This record gives sequence, C-alpha cells and structure tokens, in this order.
Amino acid sequence: MRAKVPGWSSRFFDSTRGQIIILLRQKMRTVAELAGALGRTDNAIRAHLATLERDSLVRRSGESPGFRKPHYSYELTAEAEDLFTKTYGPLLNRILAALKKRFGSKQVIAVLRDVGRGIATSRELRGEALFNERLQQVVKLFHEFGGQAHVERSDGTALIRGTTCPLAAVTGDHPEVCQMIQTLISEIVGVPVRQKCQHAPVPKCCFEVTFSQKSKRGRARLRPRR
Repeated sequence: MRAKVPGWSSRFFDSTRGQIIILLRQKMRTVAELAGALGRTDNAIRAHLATLERDSLVRRSGESPGFRKPHYSYELTAEAEDLFTKTYGPLLNRILAALKKRFGSKQVIAVLRDVGRGIATSRELRGEALFNERLQQVVKLFHEFGGQAHVERSDGTALIRGTTCPLAAVTGDHPEVCQMIQTLISEIVGVPVRQKCQHAPVPKCCFEVTFSQKSKRGRARLRPRR
C-alpha cells in the first residue's frame, strides 16, 4: 500500500517531522540521536516517529543493546522518497521499457554505460588528482543527483555507500541504470568498481572500489581519462 504522503512543501520540511525525514535521509538514526540533533525530548521524537511509521514513511531497522532496553535505529521507507519525487520517474520508466523492448537489454546497458562515461568526462578533474579527491568527487555527484552517500575505507577497498538512491524511482523496474553509475564512478576514480547495490525493499547504492597500495597512500594508479 502506498503511503498517504503529506503535500510536498517547504512548510512540511520546516516541521519536526520534516526535519526527521531529512535527517533519516542522510543516515539511520536512533531516537536519542534524532532528539539530540533537533533539540527535542525522546518522547516527543517517539510520538513523531509513531506518526511517520503509521504513514509508512519510516521503519525500524536494527537494534543495539541499551542499559535498560534495546535502542532501535530508524530509516526511511521507499515510500518516503515520494516526498522528494522528481517527475522523471514515471517518464524514465516508460522510456527504458520501450528501449529494452525495441533494442534489448544489452544494447540499453551499453548506452547507459556510454552515458556514465560522458558524465565523467564532463567533470573538471585533473589527471593527477589524488585518489581521495576522486572519491569525494563521486560523493559530490551523488548529492548533485539528489542522493546521499559517504565513503567507508578499509584495506585495499573503499565502499561508496548511499543511504538513498538518486534513481530510486526507476531502479526497481530497471536495475540496469546502476551500471551507468558504476561506469561513472569507475571513470572518475580510474580503478575497477564493483556494484553491490540493494534494490529492495529500500533502494540503496553501494559500490566497492578496489585500489592499489600506491593509491592507498594518496595518489591512485589511474588509467588516463578520455
């Protein structure tokens, strides 16, 4: 069942519930974290969360031990993205469906990858840019596209993890669009990228970047930009 979404307006996002939605769009948070960020009591936040849960806009996602009882984390549902709906969704879904019907999925994927390369080429990025600079360029792109993302580093890899998907309106029916983003990231960072996206129940981007020891120290061993 689709949520009965409040009317999209700046007034809604100025409200406490709207601010909760904005904070949860950045990352999952507990009641205490939301209360601290908004300067409200835990009970006030719980009341707002109960309403947002009723409207299918937020949901519990995991728990951690607490002194007396578990602390639950909350995240947005797929329906919550309707608050940020872009009109491209239904139109792009139809366009992709028509293209796949006429040309087949392989051809459409090839075109999407070309689009990703084209976007990467349009970015002003020096060939000698440090690896970290390139990762931050990707994060910036996510924000420009209407999503949220951050980088998690570990030995030999970096995860570009999105708390929201900027193409959530189409990835459910056409997960091929993730390959466009995968190609875009690979072109920017100049090293292999593996797609690890979550398409359901809530679309979330996740791309694994493999880098060399040289890039780990700051400067990536990059292939030349076209």
